[in-house]
Amino acid sequence: MDLAPIRQQIDGIDRQIVTLLNQRLALAAEIGKLKRGSGGQIYVAEREDAVFRTVTGLNQGPIKNEALKAIYREIMSAAIALEKPLAIAYLGPETTYTHAAAIKKFGASVTYQPLTTVGDIFTAVEKGEADYAVIPIENSTEGSVREALDSFVESDLKIVAQIHLEISHALISASPLEKITTVYSKDQALAQCRNWLQRHLPHAQLVAATSTSRAVQLAKAEPGTAAIAGELAAQFYGVSVVAGNIQDKADNTTRFFVIGKKPSGPVGGGRDMSSFLISLGDEASAHSGSLLKMLMPLAERGINLSKIESRPSKKRPWDYYFFIDLSGHYEDAAMKDALAELKKFCPMVKWLGSYPAAS
Repeated sequence: MDLAPIRQQIDGIDRQIVTLLNQRLALAAEIGKLKRGSGGQIYVAEREDAVFRTVTGLNQGPIKNEALKAIYREIMSAAIALEKPLAIAYLGPETTYTHAAAIKKFGASVTYQPLTTVGDIFTAVEKGEADYAVIPIENSTEGSVREALDSFVESDLKIVAQIHLEISHALISASPLEKITTVYSKDQALAQCRNWLQRHLPHAQLVAATSTSRAVQLAKAEPGTAAIAGELAAQFYGVSVVAGNIQDKADNTTRFFVIGKKPSGPVGGGRDMSSFLISLGDEASAHSGSLLKMLMPLAERGINLSKIESRPSKKRPWDYYFFIDLSGHYEDAAMKDALAELKKFCPMVKWLGSYPAAS
């Protein structure tokens, strides 16, 4: 079996790839100079989406599209680093699912800043201590992250992109299963594994931790305790995985937002989403059917509603905000018409951002 000729061909292709990659990155560096001179954004979500669609459209195999996108994720990460050193804040510490989502979006060539609360994250971007931030917004099993939703009420930051990350939980402990009496994790992670815990650890005490990473640290230090976290955290802290894939639903997915100071432009072709914060104010209590009235300007223009959730305004009893996700971009003509009509009777119609629908 003579592998040498094939390996020589591979070596030749590798030389071409490296040469072309450096040519591509040199062009990216030139773009960075132009952007810095004009005050343009370094990370452009709609351009990222266009690159992914182009390269997957060119793909004839055998490489799978997801693998190709992962390669281009790192190419674009290296390009961004050449354009401008980029700082990304996320809900830390290291090895949390938000950290994993941030890496999935921005790759390995940017700087990451773990912060302890969602409020700290918003403040860091508002003050320019971070260029962008990644926050968890909702889980397919347990619903929305309320602290994240509420933070948009007072902030002028914009949602510029979204990330969907499949969540696979593991039970992590230095003790065997039969010796575990306490399980630490983030409250949502505990809830996502509720049925498994009832079957396998019915008498264990479930204790909320500030993060899944912190839970692993506690489980490492305390005999008879365990953590629910990702296997990356187990590897990072050197603690054994007692059981894997313990989430109650196989398709357990968390959605994250990327937030920044400047909004994203339109992708077009029906591939945009927009998020809004709307208050009905006195309209809600004075008139029946007020929520339907809010939705009609959207329905009449064929704008699809993919999410609606109410949250107390905390300004007065029984006053609520509605967080809604819509198909389309803020700049679309139909969207502008609908918003103009909503503003006639809604005291607050706040645009939180538009971003590519694909993650």
